[in-house]
Amino acid sequence: MHLLHQRGPLHDLPDTPEAYDAVLADVVEQALARLTPEGNLEHPDCVDDIGDTSLGITSLLAFAWQRTKDPRLPEAVRRSLAFHLRERVYVEDNPGYPNLRARNSGLPYARYTLAVGAHPIGDWPSTVWALLQAVNVLDTADGLVDDAQRVELVEVARGYWRWLTEATFFNPQEAGNQAIGCVVGGLMLSRHLPSPERESVRGRAVELYVDGIRAHRVRDRGALLPPEHGGAYDNNYGPISLSFLAQAHRVSGEEIFAEDGDALARYIDARLTNGGFDNGGPRYSEQHSAFESVLGLRYFGARIGSDLGRYRGDSRWARHAVKADGGVDGHFAWMLVWQIEDTTRWHRTPSAAPARHQLRAGTVSVAFDSHMTPSVIEADGTYCLPAAVDRQHGYGPVVDGFVFCRPMGEVRVRDVRAEGLVAKLVTKPVVGRDHVLRHVRSLYVTDGTSLWVTVAVERLPGTPYLLAGMPYAADDDDRVRRTAEARVASVGELRLTHPESEGAVHFDARSEATQQQAAFALAADPRGYGNPDEGWSHLVSSTALEADPVPDAPEDLHVFAVRYGPGGTFTVTAEQGAEGLTVRTEAFTAVIGDIAGDAHGEPELTLHR
Repeated sequence: MHLLHQRGPLHDLPDTPEAYDAVLADVVEQALARLTPEGNLEHPDCVDDIGDTSLGITSLLAFAWQRTKDPRLPEAVRRSLAFHLRERVYVEDNPGYPNLRARNSGLPYARYTLAVGAHPIGDWPSTVWALLQAVNVLDTADGLVDDAQRVELVEVARGYWRWLTEATFFNPQEAGNQAIGCVVGGLMLSRHLPSPERESVRGRAVELYVDGIRAHRVRDRGALLPPEHGGAYDNNYGPISLSFLAQAHRVSGEEIFAEDGDALARYIDARLTNGGFDNGGPRYSEQHSAFESVLGLRYFGARIGSDLGRYRGDSRWARHAVKADGGVDGHFAWMLVWQIEDTTRWHRTPSAAPARHQLRAGTVSVAFDSHMTPSVIEADGTYCLPAAVDRQHGYGPVVDGFVFCRPMGEVRVRDVRAEGLVAKLVTKPVVGRDHVLRHVRSLYVTDGTSLWVTVAVERLPGTPYLLAGMPYAADDDDRVRRTAEARVASVGELRLTHPESEGAVHFDARSEATQQQAAFALAADPRGYGNPDEGWSHLVSSTALEADPVPDAPEDLHVFAVRYGPGGTFTVTAEQGAEGLTVRTEAFTAVIGDIAGDAHGEPELTLHR
């Protein structure tokens, strides 16, 4: 079973003017064949996200005409634009819409669905999208539409902006991508308005970003991020927000968009595995966007000097939105236009700078959460997620169902590179049910092919073991497939266990269900609106790798040793000496300094082959 939305890395898409011309040529032929006598360019199966879609195709035709001067396009643009202005601009309030600040304003908006009162909650983002389609048409309309149509479109776009920012609450779904998109719409619209209105709209757009988005950023893994559907980051919508920040910087030159885009890009780089797999989000936990992310990942990947294009997108949406039959849909058309207009090249090499929340070398990577607990471990093309036991999730020593991974104090990190090895030492103070303060020291070392993890902690009572992850997914050419297996070895006994109980709160990695499906089943709200991160937190137990302590550890310590990646059994020795804890494996020797750290309390680590 494959994950539907995580396919090939986005930087593998053809990225030349000729490739884009071929995409536009295909859109043109589909659109001309679809165009109805009334001028409608909507896909016949379009029901949701419909209010902007015909105008989106119109914008692609206008953009194609600007590049090719195809004589068939001016009439199609004028007819389809007239259709949108005549049939898809609504000025009467949609019954049931809950987010109005002014009733019966008479301002235009776009509907998520056409039926009166059917699903009005989506009208705000649909109007943002319609505004973006409109300004893209305006950007390419010179010599293509007559003055009367252009004036009418400017007036409708101005009305869309006012409806979004005056008649309704701003960002009513708490969706960062929608809100930043609205700001971009205002910035682009302002260029088509006379002064002083131009300056007023531009200033209002920046103000909304500063006060309505930036002031409400959420911290995760050390970064401040635009909130997405009530959470810090969503791996489907977060890269779309990055694309909006790229466009905002491109059209305005305001440094604030570049600064915040750089921060979001570094965050994405840290949480993204080497193979491009990502997991987690308050709206979708494993669904990935595709072409909507290219602009932001390419633009900011070049700015921060890292290969963000490794992000695995949904190749079914490789260039534009499509329906089930593969036919073009106008939704998100503006992103294809911006992607073609921007000539930034993909940065294809990893950043050389160490990142606190990531360890990465060769084909191995570990992404860490805010507590510096692994959120994804990648080795040998396999991805392990944190496992769950007795309603606790994480990676670390376990005693009587208690996982020692949540810190009680400052988490210290030391990064070391030596002789072709890359290492990260994480020192974490923890408190168990016995209220005794202990220090979990986790050493992660990789040669780019295998990952060695050694965990040391003061002696624990009972029969402890290391909760070492849940094998979940694996690379399969240009796809990611489900798996419940991984090439993992341990010096102590290693077990792959599965939940003994059945039901929604127990996740067996051998099952047909995906993590996202299981998370939505546990969420408080329906699929598509429930928070999968919150839902997944209700998981009681899961498939898990469990490793027993290594024998012959120092008397006052429990030591666990696991290797992810190729190879069979291996050996580890752990000896306590004057310089600290010396860990020897077949590949390296590491000396972990005293728990107290250096003069500033920071952990000390030396490493060599």
